[in-house]
Amino acid sequence: MPLTVTLLSLCQALLVSGNILLIAVSPLIGSNLAPNAAWSTAPVATQWLGLMCATIPASLIMGRLGRKRGFMLGNLMGLIGVAVAAQALIDERFFLFMLGTWLIGIGIGFGQLYRFAAVEAAPLALRDRAIGLVMGGGVLAAFFGPWLARVSRELAETPFLGSFLGLGVLYLVALVILSLTRLPPPDVTHGEGQPRPLGEIMRQPLFIVAVVSALIGYGVMNLAMTATPLAMASAGFHFDHVATTIQWHVLAMFLPSFVTGHLTARFGTTRMIVTGCALLMGCAVVAQLEAGITGFYVALILLGLGWNFTFLPATGLLTESYRPIEKARTQAANEFLVFSTVALTAWLAGPLVSTLGWSLLNALLIPLSLVPIALLTWQRLVRRGQRPHISG
Repeated sequence: MPLTVTLLSLCQALLVSGNILLIAVSPLIGSNLAPNAAWSTAPVATQWLGLMCATIPASLIMGRLGRKRGFMLGNLMGLIGVAVAAQALIDERFFLFMLGTWLIGIGIGFGQLYRFAAVEAAPLALRDRAIGLVMGGGVLAAFFGPWLARVSRELAETPFLGSFLGLGVLYLVALVILSLTRLPPPDVTHGEGQPRPLGEIMRQPLFIVAVVSALIGYGVMNLAMTATPLAMASAGFHFDHVATTIQWHVLAMFLPSFVTGHLTARFGTTRMIVTGCALLMGCAVVAQLEAGITGFYVALILLGLGWNFTFLPATGLLTESYRPIEKARTQAANEFLVFSTVALTAWLAGPLVSTLGWSLLNALLIPLSLVPIALLTWQRLVRRGQRPHISG
């Protein structure tokens, strides 16, 4: 595996570490600063909204300037967002804090393309393994992110200010690593020729399955994950329990990444996505049980595994739906659709968990988790019906 993929994995680890820190502290900051409880997860939603806003520009910028410059620009945007959020905490200004998380989300939107850069840096035969290795950087983040959230929470007199100072350090370290990383120029990675219309690409069954599987897997996971700190705080659990639960969740999200590529090659994308959806439903079932802290642990572990087995195979499937010259626009469309859904789920998490409660919220996720399975079944039936009937 090329060194470039390893360095991208480290950048991914730093990105996810920062995301974990934000997941752990942003809902709690929101509940302290927001005008009412329904707005408590709004800073998380604006983070995802920023990510959504960055998806199309990030892909197009990298198509013109290259991956390296694009990733460095994303980290600089993250640093600006950190500065705005830190000032908002000092001034106790809720809407300024939302602006800060929106800017941070823009930076994260650029970083979400690390997995596609890994595909370009690795030989074709190692495509799925390269995706897995980069996403596997989240394993380091699973330990480092919650630890940073715990130790940085009270480093400054202003609550959670230290958390954002730590986040700024993560983005600075990523900038250093990127400066040492060799990535191919855009004329090599994006090819030449006449691209097909985007509508034609998006109508392909391959594209539809990839996008729907990714957005359901990510959307269901994000809705339950974002609601978790609020549900646990409402149940009377200490912040350390919240951080530990998120830690186990993120570990379940990324640890399987080292073998997901092998499993996908052996069992096929369809079986992996169906398994991922079943695990997401398993999380929702566990949430119906009154199992205390253990119930949150088990539910969030199943949730992380379900995300991994839907999102990673869907990423590999997407790369089969376009030609090199079509890469930037197709990836931009995919990222926009997926992270628009994620932004919506983050926004809904606060009001839903405060009005419906943890158990009912998760129950509503079961039919959503069935959507990719239904789509895969429908497409299989259509293909079977199109096969020529030979009599004799």
